[in-house]
Amino acid sequence: MAVAALAVAGVMTPARAADEALFKLLTILRDRGSLTEKEYQDLLRTSSKPLPDALSGSLEERLSSDERVIQRMEVDLEKQRKALAEIRGLVDGTSPALVRNALKDKWYEHISVRGYVQFRFNHVFKKNGAELDVPADRSVRETDSFLIRRGRMIFSGDVTDHLFLYAQSDFNASVGGAGDTGLQMRDLYGDISLDHDKEFRFRVGQSKVPFGWSNLQSSQNRGPLERPDALNSAAEGERDVGVYFMWAPVEARQRFKDLVRLGLKGSGDYGVVTVGAYSGQGPNRADANGEPHWVARASYPFKLDSGQFFELGVNAYHGRFVSPASAIGVPAAVPVAAAGGVVDRRAGVTAVWYPQPFGVEAEWMMGEGPTLSSDFRSITSEFLHGGYVQMNYRVTSDRGVWFPFARWNYYDGGRKFGGNAPASKVNEVDLGLEWSPWPEVELTLVYSRSFERTNTRTFPYAATTDANRLAMQLQWNY
Repeated sequence: MAVAALAVAGVMTPARAADEALFKLLTILRDRGSLTEKEYQDLLRTSSKPLPDALSGSLEERLSSDERVIQRMEVDLEKQRKALAEIRGLVDGTSPALVRNALKDKWYEHISVRGYVQFRFNHVFKKNGAELDVPADRSVRETDSFLIRRGRMIFSGDVTDHLFLYAQSDFNASVGGAGDTGLQMRDLYGDISLDHDKEFRFRVGQSKVPFGWSNLQSSQNRGPLERPDALNSAAEGERDVGVYFMWAPVEARQRFKDLVRLGLKGSGDYGVVTVGAYSGQGPNRADANGEPHWVARASYPFKLDSGQFFELGVNAYHGRFVSPASAIGVPAAVPVAAAGGVVDRRAGVTAVWYPQPFGVEAEWMMGEGPTLSSDFRSITSEFLHGGYVQMNYRVTSDRGVWFPFARWNYYDGGRKFGGNAPASKVNEVDLGLEWSPWPEVELTLVYSRSFERTNTRTFPYAATTDANRLAMQLQWNY
């Protein structure tokens, strides 16, 4: 014990001399651009820690110092030696990037874990015509009762100054006939930033297709249980594999974050201007024609002097889509389509007045896309249009946050992701109330009146009219 203490005391004077030399060397490296200011400051803090009180004073005091203090000093000295070794490597010609990475924390120490679960119950208590079919909501079945609609786990974080990672899985992405639960990749992408402020970045991998606003809004934040059909029919599942270039100034990026952080149901940061290309066939599906879809979007979150936020946006995409086809009709035959798919393109506008406390959302789009002909023999590109208008109100009280809403949902056009791309008509109203007694728990009650909704799941794709359903959802966030 005494020998160890004297040995540590004996190296302190050379260590201080090394600190002075290190300071000069670090300053030179910073001035020539080999080290960033942050790296420079971090190294200074590592190399200039004061001596513990236990190692000052008389020899008797040093000899009686706790062994753990000596061990901590040995660890600090070892860190200093490693830092000096890395810098010597830099001086000797080692790659600056390798040195910087060696001096940083491990990448996985910057990853956060979060998620949410949606437990749902749906009941259809009156309808006319065919069985009610809501493509985005598997829980709408006359034979169903309880369902875990989503079970998300999200891993994300800035692992370096230029790389942000995001991975999201769904533990209940599909439910088969035997009641098995599926685990599916929802998102897996990297944001590669070209500058320190992350104003210019590329998003590469599987992520949400930047078309519309409601498609980009997380299901964790949305009031209505599912997205409006007109927008969601453009990209069912909302995601695809692609590459997007995004630009957003620092001020706009902060507003995008605030709109989510403040509980205003924001869509998140998908850039002020975004352009890119994606497969076009939907999430976790292989491309079917070797031709990517091209997309462009511009959306800006304004902030008035009163603090009120509102957002305006435009978006469009173009490509060719290959719809899944199977034999239908009498006599049964497989609908034919142009080789490589048919034209699939849309353009739309968005306006959002965020709930402070009163809010309005509105989106409308039109274009043309795959649609089954009236004789069920071919799939061609036909005109389509639709959108939604939603009014809501956000109230905060000592009993939690209340969010009543009303939405009109309309779509007239082909459902390209459905088998044989059947023509679809949707005209319905949702009335709902979301209550969050605590940030980690939300309870939502929704009544839906479907004046008309086409059953696109089974031939002959008949309409359901005057359908009434009640849905309840319990969501917990973690």
